[in-house]
Amino acid sequence: MNDTICAIATAPGVGAIALIRVSGPEAISLCDQLFLIKNGQKRLADQASHTVHLGQFQHDGYLIDEVVATLFRAPHSYTGEDSVELSCHGSTYIQQKIIRILIEAGCRMAEPGEFTRRAFSNGKMDLSQAEAVADLIASTSAANHKLALQQMRGGVSKEIDKLRAQLLHFVTMIELELDFSEEQVEFANRKELKELATKLEKNLRRLTESFKLGNALKKGIPVAIVGETNAGKSTLLNQLLNEDKAIVSPIPGTTRDVIEDLVNIRGIGFRFIDTAGLRQTKDEIELMGIERTYQQIEQASVVLWVIDSTKYTEHIEWMASRILPRSQGKTLVVLLNKVDMLSKDEQLVLDEQLKAYSPHRLLISAKKGKNIDALKARLLEFAGLPDLARQDIIITNLRHYEVLKTAHEAICRVQEGMEEERSGEFLSQDLRTCINSLGQITGVITTDEVLGTIFERFCIGK
Repeated sequence: MNDTICAIATAPGVGAIALIRVSGPEAISLCDQLFLIKNGQKRLADQASHTVHLGQFQHDGYLIDEVVATLFRAPHSYTGEDSVELSCHGSTYIQQKIIRILIEAGCRMAEPGEFTRRAFSNGKMDLSQAEAVADLIASTSAANHKLALQQMRGGVSKEIDKLRAQLLHFVTMIELELDFSEEQVEFANRKELKELATKLEKNLRRLTESFKLGNALKKGIPVAIVGETNAGKSTLLNQLLNEDKAIVSPIPGTTRDVIEDLVNIRGIGFRFIDTAGLRQTKDEIELMGIERTYQQIEQASVVLWVIDSTKYTEHIEWMASRILPRSQGKTLVVLLNKVDMLSKDEQLVLDEQLKAYSPHRLLISAKKGKNIDALKARLLEFAGLPDLARQDIIITNLRHYEVLKTAHEAICRVQEGMEEERSGEFLSQDLRTCINSLGQITGVITTDEVLGTIFERFCIGK
């Protein structure tokens, strides 16, 4: 933490502009040795915080590049330390040359996530906000962006801090009772504690249950495309992706493994998974693919059952017996494909017959792109997403989910203990477990091992 660190903050490769970050106690003085402000102005050390200066980056009297230096003085910087950001031309040679000169002058190359870790250590953000920085950088959709931004601005932290503060009051009162156990006094109102425990259990359960939605939004809502061989599943995937991702062939059993890709539909990520066609076969490799199809059905949130309308009556009951049981609790959408080869009357008859399998049906032609846009629109409905404009707190981080589960289990034990009229020392222990678990989310209670695991996921320069 006493070192002055530097790193390239922009993406690797050639670009118009590259940004190099320098942060630490000697950031300004080190840059002053190498950066000369134009127009005869004074050194960076004499400039005010949050000012931008055009100048030359030099080494041993040799001009490296004309750069723009942005000055941030502690504690009013991203890291909470003195910082300088150098914007240079995006040549990889210039970038590496400047980094090499900075290291020779006394800087150390930053480790992955070290700038953000210093921001956390210096109280510029809590741990959940620091983790949200990585999620914001990795966001691939409007939903991901909105959730990460909400967390980075303290949405999760405020909720957790509120729950934790309520618990701290009661655990203090209960532990005070233990100090006066011989007098048998009661400082913590058991009725109020019971009401609080009920309220906390409800809130913690809501947060843990939100992880299923949050994880789907973060990684993409899983949509399994299933059906008989040659029903048009791979053609449908290619239409949804707008590229030839899957091999399309009239030969049955072409797709023998899972093929998947992410599609952004109106700001929501959907992870479409093309699976091996279901049929009775003795081919061992194909059977392995079919088994994976069953697994994907069970893991998906939405199942698209593609049916070849020209072969509707063949094996339909056999297919239904394989798909329907595994689709329980999910949204099953029946897609009657190749309808361009049917008359209007034939389409209506088949659609009526499909009501027995699902209330969600659509007549499509994957090959000609008929009703693909309608399918995408329906998928947004089928996903059952809440209005993300609301201030609902949605958990997207696996570490937060696991810690919240521990906290929820602890508060449930508090409820059980109060029903069984257990002594204060048992209640205090479970309340402390809940408090400590919540503290691990924001970083009030943490270890170097946990911090190392979190920040090693970051890119260098962040």
